[in-house]
Amino acid sequence: MTRPLIWIIDEEWANYDIEEKIILSYFPDAMIKYSTYDYAQDLKSFGRQADLILAQVYAEIPGEVIEQLKFCRGIALFGGGYDRIDIAAAKRCDIPVTIVKGYCVDDIADYVLTSMLYFNKPLISYYSKIKEHPWGLPAVTTMQKRIQDQTLLIVGFGRIGRRVAAKACTLGMRVLCSDPQLTKANTAGTMIESVDLETGLQQADYVSIHCNLMPSTTHLIDMSKLALMRPSSVLINTSRGLVVDERALIEAVKCHEIRGAVLDVVTNEPPQFEDPIYHTENIIVTPHISYVSEESIGELKRRATENALSMYKGIVPEDVINM
Repeated sequence: MTRPLIWIIDEEWANYDIEEKIILSYFPDAMIKYSTYDYAQDLKSFGRQADLILAQVYAEIPGEVIEQLKFCRGIALFGGGYDRIDIAAAKRCDIPVTIVKGYCVDDIADYVLTSMLYFNKPLISYYSKIKEHPWGLPAVTTMQKRIQDQTLLIVGFGRIGRRVAAKACTLGMRVLCSDPQLTKANTAGTMIESVDLETGLQQADYVSIHCNLMPSTTHLIDMSKLALMRPSSVLINTSRGLVVDERALIEAVKCHEIRGAVLDVVTNEPPQFEDPIYHTENIIVTPHISYVSEESIGELKRRATENALSMYKGIVPEDVINM
């Protein structure tokens, strides 16, 4: 095989030790080039000649860029999302695109459980009250039910949703799920109850979003859906920011229509920190880190690189999404 040119587009990783080790073990003379998300000049300089692209999910790769990649044998994304790449254009140009499926299932599930437990036992809030000197029951402003007596609704029942359900069941929670592709027959014999979205929202203490972003799920959780939720309920979103109407969410929390929210994704990423979503009491925003662990990052980097090298060899990986 000829000497491959591999182009990495990223602003996330501190180093590329894993990627470089794998690439050079297969192709010791490979050329590896690096760009930030502002890669227009690099595209002209060397990107058009790239044999493979490894790109962070935040990198915009539109059709007009893909059409210039005359030598590219594959685009491997570092993550599970692909809404910033023109998948249809890649297919037209016969360029396979891969994601890394299921690499952070446990990590996101743990994040969801942490979010529920935080609102159930808000340790930081209790700690801050120490300065006011209350002790014992006077320090508790809101009495909560035990976590095993509460109900979780999971919206979107794919890999992550199923793992969240399994872990919530170990806590003794009642678990509902809402997914258009799911039927009650699919959950027969399990502890999971399949319900329509409206029914689930009315019954849930916690609502965790795990659906893909598509036209039908954009602003799926809007004011009308939030109005169905209980005043004591909490919304958790680790999917995509646009699934939730942030203006409606802010209004619902401010008016005490729901208790609060935990968001690891927002509409504008990278964010504008003056946005109201960051300054609303009882809405906790984390910097898109629910997927992070030592194990998940290692698997993500390794599998994305192996996907890329497989495509260079003409092998279609299981993680391909457009072929």
